[in-house]
Amino acid sequence: MLMALGMFVFEARSVPYQQLQRSTEWRHASQSRVGDRPAYQFVGPGADTITLSGTLLPEFTGGRLDLDEIRDMADQGKAWPLVEGTGKQYGLWVIPRVQETSSTFFRDGAAAKIEFTLSLEHVDDERTDLIGSLSTSAIARLAGAYA
Repeated sequence: MLMALGMFVFEARSVPYQQLQRSTEWRHASQSRVGDRPAYQFVGPGADTITLSGTLLPEFTGGRLDLDEIRDMADQGKAWPLVEGTGKQYGLWVIPRVQETSSTFFRDGAAAKIEFTLSLEHVDDERTDLIGSLSTSAIARLAGAYA
C-alpha cells in the first residue's frame, strides 16, 4: 500500500501514483510603512496541497473505474483521512480535481494508457463534520464490481 484516502487504497492494482508533490503555505499579513519596508505579521497556516500523478496501464494496474471511484468520493464534497503506507497520518483532505488523459487505445476504444493527476487539499482536521462516509465508498465499489 502506497497510501489510503478514506477507504480508497493507492496500490499497484488500483492507482499506483509515480509522483507525489506537496506544497505548503503560511500566511503573513503586511502593513505598509512610510519610509520603511512593510511590517509583517504571521496570521496562520495557508493552503496545503498534495498532487499525485502517474500512468495507469489497465492491463496491469487499475484503470478508469478506479479513477471514477475517486470522482465519486469527490462528488460527496466531503473530507477523507489520508494515511501513508508507513502509517504517517496527514489529516483530512478534500478532492478538488481529477484529471486524466487517455491514449493508446484498444480496438473497442478502451484506453491502454491513462495518465492522471489527482489534487488534494488539506482541510481543518477539527472539522469532523466534513468527514465522508467511508461505507458509502466501499458499498459503491462493491456494487460496481458485481453489476
